[in-house]
Amino acid sequence: MIIAETVNQRIRDLVREGFDHEFGRPSVKLDRSPVWQSVKDIGTELWIDSGDLDEVSTLYTAEFTALTTNNTLLNKEVQKGIYDGLVGEAAKAIRDTAPHITEQELLLEIAFVLNARHGLKLVDRFDAYVSVELHTDLAGDVDRSVSYGKRYHAICPERFFVKVPLTAAGFLAARRLGEGGVPVNFTLGFSARQNYLAARLTNPRFVNVFMGRLNSFVADYDLGSGENVGEKATLSTQREVLKLREAGRTRSRLIGASMRDGAQVPKLAGLDIFTMPTKVVREYQTRPSANLVSRVQDDPEVPLASGVSFEDFNGGALWEVPKAFKKAVEDLVKQDASKLTPEALQDHFEKVGIKGFLPRWSEEDIKTVSEDGKIPVYDTWKTRLASGAVGLDALMNISALRSFATDQKALDDRVRSLL
Repeated sequence: MIIAETVNQRIRDLVREGFDHEFGRPSVKLDRSPVWQSVKDIGTELWIDSGDLDEVSTLYTAEFTALTTNNTLLNKEVQKGIYDGLVGEAAKAIRDTAPHITEQELLLEIAFVLNARHGLKLVDRFDAYVSVELHTDLAGDVDRSVSYGKRYHAICPERFFVKVPLTAAGFLAARRLGEGGVPVNFTLGFSARQNYLAARLTNPRFVNVFMGRLNSFVADYDLGSGENVGEKATLSTQREVLKLREAGRTRSRLIGASMRDGAQVPKLAGLDIFTMPTKVVREYQTRPSANLVSRVQDDPEVPLASGVSFEDFNGGALWEVPKAFKKAVEDLVKQDASKLTPEALQDHFEKVGIKGFLPRWSEEDIKTVSEDGKIPVYDTWKTRLASGAVGLDALMNISALRSFATDQKALDDRVRSLL
C-alpha cells in the first residue's frame, strides 16, 4: 500500500515537530583534528557509522561530514526505550488519520517515524548529513521503496541521504529515486562488479563495499587469514568507479564500509569516503599514521590457507570485472529503463551466462541464510560457490540483508509490544 498524502503529511509534521535547525551551524562546538585533516588531505571524506548521540559526541570533529544509520544501529537506540513515548504518539496520529490501516502497515509507518526522528536529532546535533535506511520489508518492492525514499528525503532534503539495499528491485528503485533528485546511498555492496552495475545503471550518489564481513568470511572458515580480502575488493571497486567518473559515465562515489580496525585507514587512504564505526575512529586517532599516501592503485595480496584457492569459494568475483560483464552492463543500460523489472535484470545476466550474480533465492535459501547469521556458513554453500551457481558477493549480500531484517524485526517487535 502506498500511503495516502493526508497520512504522509500528518507523519511529516509529527516527525519534524520541534526541529528548527539552522543549517551550517551544529548545536555543539566541533573541534578540529590534525589527525583527521591529514586523511582528508589525501582525498577521503570522513563519516561515522553510528547513531549513538552520546558516543558520537566524543568523536565527531569538524573534519567529519556525515553519519550513517541502519536497521541494526537504530534498533540499538530504540531498545533503550528513549522512543517509547513517540511510538504511542505516532500510532495515535496514524490511526486517527488512517483508521483502517493494517498492523503491518502501521509498523512500517512507525519505523519510518523512528528512523526519521532519530536522523533529525543527528542532523541537529552535528549539522551532519545522515543516511536513513528503508525498512527491510521493502527490499523487493520497487514502487514502495521509491515512495518511502521520497518521503524520507522530504523530511530533511538539506541533509538526508536515503539508503537503498542492493537487490534486483533496489537497482531500479535507486535509479528512480536518483532521477527524482533523491540522493541515494546504495548499500550492501560486496564487490567491484556489483558496484560497476550500480554505478552505470542506477547512478546513485554513493555505492558501498562492506569489506569487514568479507575478511571475516575467509578467516572464520580457515580459508585464509582474512587479511586484505575486503581491502582488495574495495580498492578494485574504487578504481572502476574512478574510471567511470572520469569518463563522465557515472556520478557515484565509493564508501568503504564495515571497517573493522584503525589500521585499515592508512591501507585504504584515498578512497572517496570512509564510514567508520566508533571503534575504528578511536583506534586510528590513538595510533595515527605519520606518512599517509593514497593507496587507490594498490592491489594487495590475499593470503590463503594451504590447499585453498579462490575458485573454491568464488573469491575472484569480489574484485574482478571482466570485459564480458562490462558488455552485459552496457547492453542493459541501452534498454528502456522504465520497462525494466527485477526479474528482467535477473534474466539478462542469466541469458549471457553470468550465473550467480543475481540469484533467484528460494524460500529454503532465505531460511538457511537467515539462520546462518551475519556470516554465511561456508560448508552449507561451498558446492554452489565453487560451481559459480552463487557468487560470494551475492551470498554475502543476502546474508547481510537478512541479518538487518532480524534487527528490524526486533525493533518492530518492541513497537508492537507498545501498541
